[in-house]
Amino acid sequence: MREEIIQKILEEKVIAIVRGVYGEDCVNLAKALHRGGVKLMEVTFDQKSAQERQKTADTIRLLQETLGGEMAFGAGTVTTVEMVQQAKEAGARFIISPDTDKDVIKATVAMDMVSIPGALTPTEMMQAHRAGADFVKVFPANQVGPAYFKTVAAPLSHVRMLAVGGVDGSNVVAYMQAGAVGAGVAGCLFKPQWVKDGQFDAITQATADFMATLQKG
Repeated sequence: MREEIIQKILEEKVIAIVRGVYGEDCVNLAKALHRGGVKLMEVTFDQKSAQERQKTADTIRLLQETLGGEMAFGAGTVTTVEMVQQAKEAGARFIISPDTDKDVIKATVAMDMVSIPGALTPTEMMQAHRAGADFVKVFPANQVGPAYFKTVAAPLSHVRMLAVGGVDGSNVVAYMQAGAVGAGVAGCLFKPQWVKDGQFDAITQATADFMATLQKG
């Protein structure tokens, strides 16, 4: 299962990041993103309370039951081994974190999910890689830019980097050309208000435009 998702990420390159959208609204959002060409989606955990975290898990489970044959769903903002377990039980296929936590990485791999911890410095990237991470989420990418990726990719070419944070149609190609193997994106694909207003056609169009830009690059 892990190898299948690793290959899917390498091929598709784009992971849509969804925060604060749950239940049927999230299913409808996923369908709109899929129509636009996205096949990977991260649903982020809200850390405020156990109840909020459960809403994320319930949503991942619903997405997996509804669209699991067409898309791969993962959990984001995963910061503890307990959350890794919760995401696994909900059907998540990959785990994304804002930081590099060796226990989280090792638990993710042990549970046969793809590990994508967050890191920024070469030291953090190598710590993640040595702990078994499949990809490293370079975050926040917009604070360092594509030139940073090019510089780091020279000595760390064996570390698969994803650009996350401020990535959009104006810079995604530059990140790829600089050494990123993929990107996590949100705001350039949809606005929260579009989901609230049911403007799913607009989400599909924005997603298709972004994917077309990436493919042309």
